[in-house]
Amino acid sequence: MLIDTKKLQKAVLENKKNHNFNTTDIKFELLSLYGEVNELFQAWLKDDPENINEELADVAIFLLGISEMVGSDLGEDILKKMEINKSRKYIDGKKVEG
Repeated sequence: MLIDTKKLQKAVLENKKNHNFNTTDIKFELLSLYGEVNELFQAWLKDDPENINEELADVAIFLLGISEMVGSDLGEDILKKMEINKSRKYIDGKKVEG
């Protein structure tokens, strides 16, 4: 399934506005994202696949919302970063400089 991340970003921000959630305080959103990642970690520790999937979605929703708030295109940013990562050299999972 192909996903239009820019469209999702706009939908996430619209939903936040409709529910009177924060749409301007990036620091608050980043701290909330941290909380969602912790909830994902807790679900992982409990080996709770259904909750893991829900928390993964929450993390993605927060990332999409933050991306829209800062004027980024998360999909494009991911593709660009994946291209950078393709050419990087790693040994035992650690990046080799140079």
